[in-house]
Amino acid sequence: MRRYRWAVALVLCLSLVLSGCGLVGKKDAGAVVKDLDGTISKLQSYHGTGQMTLKTGQEPQEYAVEVCFQAPSYYRISLTNAKKDITQIVLRNDDGVFVLTPHLNKSFRFQSDWPENQGQVYLYQSLVQSIMMDNERQFVADDKAYVFDVVANYQNGSLARQKVWLDKKSLAPQHVEVSDNNANVMVVVNFDKFEFGTKFEKDYFDMQRNMTSYNLKTLPTMTSNGDANKATTPATGAQHDTHSSTPSSAGAAAAGTAADKAGAAKGTTTGQPTGQQAPAAGTNANNAAKGTTAPTGAQSNAGATAGPPAAAATKQQSFGVIEPRYMPTGVKKQDMTEIKLGEDKGIMLRYSGKFNYTIVEARPQTQTVSVLPGDIMDLGFTLGVVTGDAKKTLTWTYDGVEFRLATGDLPPTEMIKVAQAVQGEMGK
Repeated sequence: MRRYRWAVALVLCLSLVLSGCGLVGKKDAGAVVKDLDGTISKLQSYHGTGQMTLKTGQEPQEYAVEVCFQAPSYYRISLTNAKKDITQIVLRNDDGVFVLTPHLNKSFRFQSDWPENQGQVYLYQSLVQSIMMDNERQFVADDKAYVFDVVANYQNGSLARQKVWLDKKSLAPQHVEVSDNNANVMVVVNFDKFEFGTKFEKDYFDMQRNMTSYNLKTLPTMTSNGDANKATTPATGAQHDTHSSTPSSAGAAAAGTAADKAGAAKGTTTGQPTGQQAPAAGTNANNAAKGTTAPTGAQSNAGATAGPPAAAATKQQSFGVIEPRYMPTGVKKQDMTEIKLGEDKGIMLRYSGKFNYTIVEARPQTQTVSVLPGDIMDLGFTLGVVTGDAKKTLTWTYDGVEFRLATGDLPPTEMIKVAQAVQGEMGK
């Protein structure tokens, strides 16, 4: 009997020692991946905030990020330029995908299954998918987080690998670093809060509600019936917080109703935007360009919509010429000319050499609703739309300026780099 007691005592002592050394109860990569699979399968909603840094240009660009998700497919992503206090919002609801600039009362509309067909560094589903799909994933665990080093799966082909830090208790994302082929960190996302099981108000994803409430400074981003804990949901995803969310003044955005519908409504064309000639102008400037390289992604429709222009915008606004410092190797600037886009003035920059392309910049005063077939392209700081086949035009807007990059031979990765270089100059 004494020997039995001594044996039990010895086993207990060894268990305590091994636990103190972290050798008992320690999960391996397979066990964590299994937990992640369970979390995703039961995922109903989440809300996160943090900071994103893009190091793809001459100077790092800082953005405040807010991400919201509600099953099955509602998204609201707010990206605020830290220096210029300019907010753009990417949203998805039953009516499609929207890119909003609330302070200009302007939006682009797409028909697409985004983000299912494209990864996003700030979306939980994209991060988990990259971990689960990489069978050669690298894994370590520190005191508070599981760290995965996996292949990056983003539209920007220059982004090769990423490290993802996940909270040990809840599996919520804490930190993300995305690197290029030379192991240079190009994108960093640091979450300061991430909560599962968020309860959103019924019309939280309604576009009109968010566009009109943008200037209501008293609206909080979230209200709670109690103190909200960071990353409070365990891997089972069974618990739900009792939060209600309202669009913030900096990130009020839009995406359709909260009612489930059978399918996304098709957009209709009610008119041509004022600057419709721009792609043709850019295309004609590249007659010598060859090639049909196109970005991958599901087919979508894109549109630009805007409400009545503000009183301050009734007169033609001027803006400085924005020239990207980055040019692909073997390319040089050819010339710069002023052009007329309907009633609006614009600038066209032409580049030639190994690749041939033009950049048209304009500040349109009025636009009508327009829906065009195209593909969504993730530019990091916003989404753009690519139209055309052999001759392609990438269109995006920022701070009221509309940009159109037209080319016949510039690869998608280079198109993204040029667009990010333009944004880098605007951020100064």
